[in-house]
This record gives sequence, structure tokens and C-alpha cells, in this order.
Amino acid sequence: MYIPKHFTINNEEDIYEFIEKNSFATLFSQHDGEPYATHLPLLLNKEEGFLYGHFARQNEQWRDIVGQNVLVIFQGPHCYISPSWYETNQAVPTWNYVAIHVYGQLEFVEDEQEVFESLSDMVNKYENPDSSYHLENVDENFIKGMSKGIVGFKININKIEGKAKLSQNHPATRQELIIEQLESSDDQNNVRIAQLMKNNIE
Repeated sequence: MYIPKHFTINNEEDIYEFIEKNSFATLFSQHDGEPYATHLPLLLNKEEGFLYGHFARQNEQWRDIVGQNVLVIFQGPHCYISPSWYETNQAVPTWNYVAIHVYGQLEFVEDEQEVFESLSDMVNKYENPDSSYHLENVDENFIKGMSKGIVGFKININKIEGKAKLSQNHPATRQELIIEQLESSDDQNNVRIAQLMKNNIE
């Protein structure tokens, strides 16, 4: 990923936090000689350096993915930045965004218990804390039947790139003008970018 130095996210904990908050990812590999992508939630195990997930068994991507260096993209908030918000009209539009690229080697998880635990962890991550739904409470035979339709995997992370393009290349006064405009918007992407920009200035 092209990352000018002022847009680079260097803090590892910031990157991990971003992945955990924006965990619906896009997984890219080569399949039958063509680029191929699957959109899916992934669970980060930062202590072991893995991403856990699963394919639908009918998704052909898994059949030739082992041995490849795969790319996973975690996309955060993004928004259009209008030069009409600046103190001058001698400027052009741009786009602010945050994205993390993760590279690694994928391996299948064959152990049924490990697959179940990763699925259970994922459900618990997204379920409301007050929810009564837990995979442990679902009939074991039903879970085994459903599990036949998926292929569990983990990605051994070997490189991470983080980019936060938040107008850092503009003067602070201009950044404040941008924040003011974004905060007045009803669009949640705009509001989230504004907050990230404020955090940068502070």
C-alpha cells in the first residue's frame, strides 16, 4: 500500500484496536489464476499473531489458497473532503480514510474443538452482552451438521501496514475547518473521521 510517511500508523496497539473495531474484512488471494476476494468477519488473536475465520465450503477460494501470501484489508471510516471548506479555493478535493493491510500465510484449522472455539469467540464478540444466545447452548448435533458447510482457517500474520489519511499534510487551522464541516454532517463516516482528526490535533 502506498503510504506517505505522515499518514503512517506506527503504533501497534492502535492497529490492533482498529482491526478489532472494524473486523469485517476483505480477504484477497489468487484463485484459478485470477484475483479473488471474500468479504467476511475475522477474529484477531494478537498474542499469537493470527486472524481466525471461516469460508463457506462452497466458496472455491479455499481450494488453492494454502501456500499463497494473502492480503486482508480492514476498511475504516472514509469521506470526501471539499476544498470549499478551506480558507482558499486554490486547492483540489481529496478523500480521508483509515485502512489496515495485513499479509500472511493461511492454514486450515482441522481440529473441531478449535474451530468451535473460534466460532464461539466470534459470536460472543458481536452478540449483545445481555444476549442469551451462546453457541454452547445450541444442540451439539446441529452445530456439527452446520460445521460441515464451512472451512475453518487461521492466517499467520507476517506483515501489517496501517494508513490514516486525515489531512495531516495540511496546516492545523485548515484541519480545524475540515473538522467543523464534518461534525455538522449527519453521515456517521464524516463524524468518525472528524473525531479521528481531532485526536490527531490534540
